[in-house]
Amino acid sequence: MPMFVHGDVPEISIIICTYNRSALLVKTLHSLLPLENLHQAEIIVVDNQSTDDTAAAIKGFIGTYGDDMDIRYLLEPVQGLSAARNTGILASKSQLIAFLDDDAIPCRTWITTIVSTFAARPEVMAMGGKIAPIFESKRPDWLIKPFELPYTIVDLGGRIREYPKRLHPCGANMAMRKPVFDISLFPLELGRKGDSLLSGEETWLFSQLQQEGHSILYHPEMAVDHFVPANRLTEDWIMKRYYSQGISNAMKSEGMKGHLLLLGKTGAKVIYILADSVLSRSKGRRLLNKCRLESIRGTLHMIWNRKRESAAG
Repeated sequence: MPMFVHGDVPEISIIICTYNRSALLVKTLHSLLPLENLHQAEIIVVDNQSTDDTAAAIKGFIGTYGDDMDIRYLLEPVQGLSAARNTGILASKSQLIAFLDDDAIPCRTWITTIVSTFAARPEVMAMGGKIAPIFESKRPDWLIKPFELPYTIVDLGGRIREYPKRLHPCGANMAMRKPVFDISLFPLELGRKGDSLLSGEETWLFSQLQQEGHSILYHPEMAVDHFVPANRLTEDWIMKRYYSQGISNAMKSEGMKGHLLLLGKTGAKVIYILADSVLSRSKGRRLLNKCRLESIRGTLHMIWNRKRESAAG
């Protein structure tokens, strides 16, 4: 078993949540073996009630490589990425927590970059970095720059910097100090559940940090490659992704004031989309405006359902 620098406490806890993607997960677990300073980390794999051979695949990997790394398997029966992440957080031993997707491949210096940056910059509460795509099939010609973030493609340049407003680390490649979760764990009503495309849990958590004035850092050397399956590289999928984002946005708004603010922003978006549609000539721009309208439709649908439930209750 690895020897930790400070007795039984690892320098960093790496949490990998997984659901029904055993082949990709095994590739990700193998990608950890050559990482610098792997001995400083504990790996927590949280199986979110997979129905494929995930449990057997993880246990097989632990049986083969358990002497080369500190790795644990946990089962979280409550469906949802937020629930799985929270289980990993509560089980972690370190004061630094990093999240890696079950289809992401970290660069060799990933652990070193995270641990050394937090050590050198005590004001930093969270950090993220580059995420490059591994497309299973050819990149569609309509996948223009604005679509990159929904596909978790992130490149903010080659220098260390604070995240700009409205941006934050993505779940495929993010790390934070454990006291972040004294503020809150991930909200269970937000985030992916099974095959749904709901999101928003990361945005909610990082907005709490930003409101309290904490530093969130982008580091280009905290880099991962991230698999993008062919079944997501379709116009139908990206429109569903935007519709689900609209639902997530509405779920994050609270009370009458929150709904009014959201409706005001939505109205402004409609005006912008209509104006931009007149000028849009490329296939990508036309699809982008369709997706934006889908996001608005999702938002309005969620607000309407909430009002109806409130009136009925």
